[in-house]
Amino acid sequence: MGPAAVPDAVGTRRTRPWGRLALLAFGPVALVTGLLGGLWRLGWEVPGGELAEFHGPLMISGLFGTVIGLERAVALGGPAYAAPVAAALGTLALLAGAPDIGAALYVAAAAALAVASADILRRQPAVFTATLLLGAAAWLVGNILWLAGRPVADLAGWWLAFLVLTIAGERLELSRLLVPKRGSLPLFLLGLALVLGGASLGLAEASGAALFGTGLIVATLWLLRHDVARRSIRGRGAPRFFAACMLAGYAWLAVAGALMILAPPARAAFGYDLALHVVLIGFVLSMVFGHALIILPAVARLRLGYTPLLYGPLVLLHASVALRVAGGLGEWSAVRQASGALTVLALVVFAAAILHGARRRR
Repeated sequence: MGPAAVPDAVGTRRTRPWGRLALLAFGPVALVTGLLGGLWRLGWEVPGGELAEFHGPLMISGLFGTVIGLERAVALGGPAYAAPVAAALGTLALLAGAPDIGAALYVAAAAALAVASADILRRQPAVFTATLLLGAAAWLVGNILWLAGRPVADLAGWWLAFLVLTIAGERLELSRLLVPKRGSLPLFLLGLALVLGGASLGLAEASGAALFGTGLIVATLWLLRHDVARRSIRGRGAPRFFAACMLAGYAWLAVAGALMILAPPARAAFGYDLALHVVLIGFVLSMVFGHALIILPAVARLRLGYTPLLYGPLVLLHASVALRVAGGLGEWSAVRQASGALTVLALVVFAAAILHGARRRR
């Protein structure tokens, strides 16, 4: 989900990669259907309510699994494309009413991503490549548990660990551009261990949520101290926008950690909802906003350009997370509903801003 995983050699072919575009299209399909299910669960009368129970799998495996798998496949080529292909077919199976087949295909996608990540680690042994492999393994464990019939609440920690570790691994690679500071690696490894320990215990357990939340806070401390975004925010144009997305996401990662400790899913009324969505919307989607102008051209050879209009949807996105937290802590259903609508609006406006930037670039 970051620029670090895409090599400079990408895009050397002059023909448009229609196969990549077709695979990439399954990400938005999973996003739209997953969002409709999420809105329905918040109380909105929208079509797609029958998919509400698959809201989590569609967003984690259908959207992020497909995009991350495709990004990794562009870097490696060949058999690595099995991951995004299996994830796309899994989404089709879910939408066709075959959840068992969909879950099995998602397992296959995660296994393929783990194999591809292991190949990257073999080629370049390093902490950041090992972290990418651990992230893929976490996705695989979560998908296996879901295929086995475990409730999503019991395995959500593994799915969150997949995204957190993937992003952390890529940011760790970029941090090598800076002069290393004392204590960087031990702090990074501590956050990693705490997140994985919390995932293994489960977010439904107070101890698991506390471990996971502490891991998120430690990861935030590392990111704020060692990430290149601290310098990029002083720049202008696109680099400054990227950094703003990163730093805002890191702030929500710390909030998510604090909420898991102070309002764990096992005790707070909306603790589970907050644990997931503050990470997924506040942190992960903020990373997506920040990397879209880099990943889309690299993966699909789309010509995109930066525009200051991108700050509009970024503000809407983080306002929606603030509403979600307020509505969850205050147990205000209307506020929670409004947060869901605002998240969707932020994504729509972001897509429009991206298209506007692409037209200006042409």
